[in-house]
Amino acid sequence: MTIGLVLCALAVGAAALLPLGPGPALLVLLGLGGAGAASVFAASGRMVMGWFAVHERGTAMGIRQTSQPLGGALAGLTLPTLGAAVGPFRALALPAVLCLVAAVLVLTLAPDPPRPQRPAGAEPERSPYRTSVLWRVHGASALLVVSQFAVSAFGTEYLVREQGWHVAAAGAFVACGQVAGAAGRIATGVWSDRVGSRLRPMRQVAVAATLVLLLFALGDAVAGWLAVTMLAVGAVVTVAPNGLAFTSTAEIAGPAWSGRALGVQNTGQNAVASVVPAALGLLVGTTGYAAAFAIAAVAPLAAVLVTPVREERRRQGDGV
Repeated sequence: MTIGLVLCALAVGAAALLPLGPGPALLVLLGLGGAGAASVFAASGRMVMGWFAVHERGTAMGIRQTSQPLGGALAGLTLPTLGAAVGPFRALALPAVLCLVAAVLVLTLAPDPPRPQRPAGAEPERSPYRTSVLWRVHGASALLVVSQFAVSAFGTEYLVREQGWHVAAAGAFVACGQVAGAAGRIATGVWSDRVGSRLRPMRQVAVAATLVLLLFALGDAVAGWLAVTMLAVGAVVTVAPNGLAFTSTAEIAGPAWSGRALGVQNTGQNAVASVVPAALGLLVGTTGYAAAFAIAAVAPLAAVLVTPVREERRRQGDGV
């Protein structure tokens, strides 16, 4: 985590301060920054699994998962104004400094959890990917990214272009939604700890995400207030299952495989996240918001079917 954050700080800081301008060098620096920052996700998830007991992990992972929406809210409130004042590239100095501060905090305040000792002569733990359970968790999580980025990537654009909001008002609306989404992740984690399941709440949230997209589509077609309401609700609902999926992935994978499994989980989600804005943007441009979001609702609906709730119950019954 420390090395990744320092790499991100150096790369993004160079992009902000060097007179590069748009071009290949800037692209390489931003790519290195993104790769460095990505090290935090799997590693911090592995840390949560090491330091917290089973009945605490959902809450702890929910708190850990607030980083993304809170970071998004901070970026939404600061970077547009800073970019307008000093230029879009120089504004990147702010996240570079914040990454460097985070690296120092991780190095000084976040010790690695103790690793369980494997008995001498014991065989290595077998791969959890021998069955379909973990693959299904990864798949359901990737499908749920569609609803998350539909709301987060197009919320501001929709409010400004379709509802006539001022840019500042739309930005404040989205920032408040990000903060509410962070609180929702914690609440979902607490919920999962209390019911003793990660995947049952995850499936129920997937149902809610499907309804959010469909009701947004209906609102865009017939009642603008309903569409705006669904953007507010969706800011909470669509980000809620992330912590559940991460906790479930690590628990199914086991201590020896959890770091790798969380890396696979993140890679799948990020791959989908990189495609959704462009693909959904093409749909919006071709068919309009109502039809595009109705089509996007197929993804969380598929996640409802893919989430392996029955297998989780079976594992709990077997004491796994």
